[in-house]
Amino acid sequence: MRLLSLSAVAIMLGAWGDASAQGYPVRPVRVVVGFAPAGAPDIVARLISEPLGARLGQTIVVDNRPGANGVIGADIVSRSPPDGYTVLVTSQSFAANPSIYRKLPYDPLRDFSPVTNIAVGGGSILCVGPQVPAKSVAELTALARKPGARISYGSAGTGNTTHLAAALLNSRLGTDMVHVPYKSAGQAIAALMGGEVQVLFTSPSSSLQHIKAGRVRALAYNYPKRLDLLPDLPTMEEAGVKGTTIDPSWYGVFAAPKTPAAIVARLQEEIRAVTMNPVVRERLAAQNLEPDGRPPAEFQRFVAGAVGRMRELIKLAGIEPQ
Repeated sequence: MRLLSLSAVAIMLGAWGDASAQGYPVRPVRVVVGFAPAGAPDIVARLISEPLGARLGQTIVVDNRPGANGVIGADIVSRSPPDGYTVLVTSQSFAANPSIYRKLPYDPLRDFSPVTNIAVGGGSILCVGPQVPAKSVAELTALARKPGARISYGSAGTGNTTHLAAALLNSRLGTDMVHVPYKSAGQAIAALMGGEVQVLFTSPSSSLQHIKAGRVRALAYNYPKRLDLLPDLPTMEEAGVKGTTIDPSWYGVFAAPKTPAAIVARLQEEIRAVTMNPVVRERLAAQNLEPDGRPPAEFQRFVAGAVGRMRELIKLAGIEPQ
């Protein structure tokens, strides 16, 4: 009788989950972004929000909750009701944080329902401020190796991929550049232009306008092949430095744990449809991004692999967990 009762409860819960998904969504959907406005995750979230809302028949509300390399925003979603009305858009920093923070308030592989990956990108651009005389990676290396050199590199936060790329470069070059973390990519770029820091790895979406305007100088692209948007810019390997490449950028969507599979599937299907739209594809391409939209199970495996790869890179970079 007890087994029959438990089976009945399970059937009822499953039926409730299916019923709750049938009319989804019936109110606005909140998209939490754990980074400041104008950062790459925010740009991607806002790029798809309007067309996604049109397909779902509801407003998509982007809610920026920056802090702790995306941890604050992710924590909000991990504690949200499993109804699909609060979802997370985050970056590959999501995979780095387990190796950066000794105590995360959530488990990235257990406390979320993976939905899909919106888009994948390339690498980051090594930039210096206009006050830095170096016009190549070799010249920057010589400058940083001078006795008494005071070279600092900025980042969009400790553990951010902008931090990881620069820490790897520091390690490979055997230099002693000092890390200065900021709360956002925008703040880090402003600090580079203002001379507070001398070096910064940054995404094309955050820096291309400043590079083209001459406000910062690009020295190399941290990726196996050149950036189409800056074809004359050498890769890091072409510039003479190996072993600094990290995973291509990605921007994933997660729902709260135990969100009904039907809701997760609906979100994934609609997001994929949005990324296939020619106008959206063109806008993604302008950010050096390609649409993805992979199904939840495949995305879960992708994230698990990314967590492992980030762990190894963070060790190589010599970044100590906080």
